[in-house]
Amino acid sequence: MRYAFFFLILILFAAQPVLAADSSPQDTPPQLTIESASTILNGIQGEVVSVTPSEVPGLYRVGMKMQGKIYPLYLDASGRYLFSGNIIRIADRANLTEEEFRQLNPIDLSQIPLDDALLLGNPAAKHPILVFTDPHCPYCSQLHQVLLEAVKEHPELAFKLKLVPFKQSSKEITKTIICNKSIDQLEMAFAGKALPKPDCDTDAGDKNLALAQKLGIRGTPSLIMPNGLIFPGYHSLADLMTLIKENTPANK
Repeated sequence: MRYAFFFLILILFAAQPVLAADSSPQDTPPQLTIESASTILNGIQGEVVSVTPSEVPGLYRVGMKMQGKIYPLYLDASGRYLFSGNIIRIADRANLTEEEFRQLNPIDLSQIPLDDALLLGNPAAKHPILVFTDPHCPYCSQLHQVLLEAVKEHPELAFKLKLVPFKQSSKEITKTIICNKSIDQLEMAFAGKALPKPDCDTDAGDKNLALAQKLGIRGTPSLIMPNGLIFPGYHSLADLMTLIKENTPANK
C-alpha cells in the first residue's frame, strides 16, 4: 500500500487550519463520532465515512474518503492529535493500517479478468475464491495443498488461480502453464520439476503481475475473497475455511 496521500494531508493542513476538540487535557475525552471527527478534520479535502475504536487504546480509527479511496487515519480520544502512519502490532508484526485499508477498499471482482485463471474445484460454484500464486513460491506450494484438501472436503468450493510471476525464474514457467491451462503443470512446478518451453505467445503473466501491483498485492500467495477483501499469505485449512465463511455472501 502506498502512503503518498499522507503528504497530501500535510499540505492540506498547512493550507487550512484544523479545529481541535474543545477540551483541556484534564477533561474527560469525548467519544468521537463521524460528526465530531468531520469538524476536527475539516482541513482535509475529504469525507469522514467511519469512526471506530482502534486496536490501540485511546486511538480512534477514522475512514477518510479522498480521491475515490478510503484511507485509515487515527485520532486520539480528545481529538487533539492526528496520526497518519503505519501502526504495527509487535506480537505478529502485522501492519494494522494496511489491513484496515484493505477492509475499507474491497476489490471490485468484476474488474479482474479470469480467462487465464486455472480452475480448482466446482465449476458451478457461485462464489469462487481468487488465488494469486507463483509457481516458484514455496508458500504458494504449501497453500496449494490446503486448497486441494479444501475442495476434497467441501466439493461446493472453487478456487480460480491467477499465476503471478513475482520471481524472475517463474516467467517462462508461467507462460507454459497458462498456454496449456494446466493445473498438473502448476503442481509439477511446485514440485520442482522441469516444464517444457511455452508453445504459445502470451503476456497474461505480465498482465497479472501489473494487476497484482495495482491492487496492492506485493507477494504470493494472496487470496481475494468473494466480498473483495484481500488476505495475503499461507493459511491452514481451518483458518482458510473460517475466512471463506466470514467473507462469502450468503446464497439467496
